[in-house]
Amino acid sequence: MDELLHDLYRDESRRIFSTLVRLLGSFDVAEEALHDAFTVAAEQWPTQGVPANPAAWLVSTGRFKGIDRIRRDRRLLAWEDAGMPVETLAGNELDVEQWMEQAGEIEDDRLRLIFTCCHPGLTQSARIALTLREVCGMTTEAIADAFLLATPTLAQRIVRAKAKIKAAGIPYEVPGEALRPARLSSVLRVVYLVFNEGQASHNAILIDESIRLARLLRQLMPEPEVTGLLALLILHDARREARRSATGDVMPLEDQDRNAWNHTLIAEGSALAQEALSQHGFGAYSLQAAIAALHGEADSLATTDWNQIIGIYDVLLHFEPSPVVALNRAVAIAMRDGPAAGMDLIEPLLGQLPGYHAAFAAAADLCRRCGRIEEACQHYRKAISLIRHEPERRFLQQRLSELIVEK
Repeated sequence: MDELLHDLYRDESRRIFSTLVRLLGSFDVAEEALHDAFTVAAEQWPTQGVPANPAAWLVSTGRFKGIDRIRRDRRLLAWEDAGMPVETLAGNELDVEQWMEQAGEIEDDRLRLIFTCCHPGLTQSARIALTLREVCGMTTEAIADAFLLATPTLAQRIVRAKAKIKAAGIPYEVPGEALRPARLSSVLRVVYLVFNEGQASHNAILIDESIRLARLLRQLMPEPEVTGLLALLILHDARREARRSATGDVMPLEDQDRNAWNHTLIAEGSALAQEALSQHGFGAYSLQAAIAALHGEADSLATTDWNQIIGIYDVLLHFEPSPVVALNRAVAIAMRDGPAAGMDLIEPLLGQLPGYHAAFAAAADLCRRCGRIEEACQHYRKAISLIRHEPERRFLQQRLSELIVEK
């Protein structure tokens, strides 16, 4: 029985939770109701038997437990202020068995939860924290650890986000067609940032959760940019085992063992990228996925199709005219035309990216390749001062130390 409940909680708890949020109108009450329902299941199922539809039983039990809790503590009656007293909640009949048979309803609840947590009215950091906590079910402690934050700091961030949702009247809904593109971009941005943080910190939990979220989004909303984002994450993750040495040091692309890349994931990601680009409405994530696919399919750095990569960057600049995209394009040009050509393009960008360590790391590397040692050292020092994660810091410090010895 313990194993059954464990598996059920792992596989279904966030689906059940998303519906309880809709039924009870509160993140906190829904979370308590979810745990109450599993507690009752642990007490009753061993003697009364497992119900035919365990998830439906848990939704129904959690709903009534939540209503009971509201009645016991009138301080939680946010619904009174919204014109929805507890009596109305209790009076609404719910055919849970029928609900569970209608897959669309539960999927709508999951989408509602994602769009609420990623609402653009919340700060970016709040969206990330709330999504990992409520959509993914990660503990506050685990999220804080992943982002190198104190647990109380992260907990307060989540509390403030929930308070903002209530105070601003942020609706628990999937936005209409007119609002959906802007809101979807906020959702995709959160997933992308979680993945990037996981890669930078070499945190497998964040990487896996971001890919799981992207897969869920594509299942619920198979739009081109959702597919493109999933392709991009898969293609980058395919190189996970080759990005670090046995001692945890960073391995740059030119030094990675391509035999250690996951070519099954590369094939999946490449197919998804092609699918995204074949549809009307693709954007920046799909184009980045196409670039990642070209890297993944190349046998070596020398055989990489830099002409095509640069061409895609040219298109990407129209979709996302940012100095970061221009920086990546300059690095690609350096690989095709030599480090001096790349450095000519990067130098004007450094003033636009004063806090972006990757810009100064790229400039340092190209100066090193050009033999401009003093400039390279200056750029390495600047990059080291900006970087947050120790593996990258060690890598850059090692490169700087090698140049100092050469001087």
